[in-house]
Amino acid sequence: MKILVTGGAGYIGSHTAQKLRDVGHEVIIYDNLSNGFRQAVLDSELIVADLVDEITLARAFDSHGFDAVMHFAASIYSDESVAQPLTYYTNNLNGLLCLLRQCRRCAVPYFVFSSSAAVYAPSATKIVEDTPLEPSSPYGWSKAMGERILCDEQRTREMGCAILRYYNVAGADPNGRLGASGPARHLIRVALQAAVGAANGVTIYGTDYDTPDGTCVRDYIHVDDLARIHADALAHISERGGLLLINCGYGRGYSVREIVSTVQRLTGVDFPVREGRRRPGDPPMLVADNRRLRSVLKWAPDYDDIEAIVYGAWEWEKKLRAGIWDG
Repeated sequence: MKILVTGGAGYIGSHTAQKLRDVGHEVIIYDNLSNGFRQAVLDSELIVADLVDEITLARAFDSHGFDAVMHFAASIYSDESVAQPLTYYTNNLNGLLCLLRQCRRCAVPYFVFSSSAAVYAPSATKIVEDTPLEPSSPYGWSKAMGERILCDEQRTREMGCAILRYYNVAGADPNGRLGASGPARHLIRVALQAAVGAANGVTIYGTDYDTPDGTCVRDYIHVDDLARIHADALAHISERGGLLLINCGYGRGYSVREIVSTVQRLTGVDFPVREGRRRPGDPPMLVADNRRLRSVLKWAPDYDDIEAIVYGAWEWEKKLRAGIWDG
């Protein structure tokens, strides 16, 4: 297939684009490079533009004749969205609407949407896909609204569609080609930057949550396993059509304290750890029920090991620090 990957110069998008190339697809990446990097595109064609630039977007569709679209391009930080709700709704929803208009115009048959576990309310138990949506941040609401738009469009023209709700994504390409770059915003990378000397320690935001050690608990998934889910989901909807909605996580949770301790142990660096107030928009616990993922896609993880996830990310962070990869 010829696949358009929006946001394909970013962290998850670039790993997925590489996975798609590995299994024989032709990939064209569309990215404004606001959070992505040219180096991460590797051998794919890159179109540098915003999704709301409908003239450039239409030309891309007309010149390539896409068989499928994978949509990653979005603003993604829950805490930032609380302070900038209009920015998040404008960017995440307008970009999706522009993209879907082109898909309809060109009759693109398959669409894979990057959603988030942020669409759920916090839960003390594993979360199933049929749980009512109750986001705690504008970011989560923008993803829930995007899902609604996509579901309505899918019914209208019977487009094969997959909605993938990510949990916390971490790690790096096992072959050392790609990893997370740019400013560190997620916990594992923040802790690794402290370990490598690029940050002055780690702050734990909130120690009084109703969790075993008082800190937030998250389900972490290796970026390579997540990339493979995208390829498998596309294969599924291309064979069967319809709408596929699945959680993308391992079904186990780790607290903030557990992650920080793991990073300190594996790196051998006892960096400072501070305690701070809760951040707005942070749910106490998000852990996936992934039975649908396993049963429908016949999927099994390759990297369900938090130490392996952290170690791979650590090797990549050292490479960045040494200037081997200019990101």
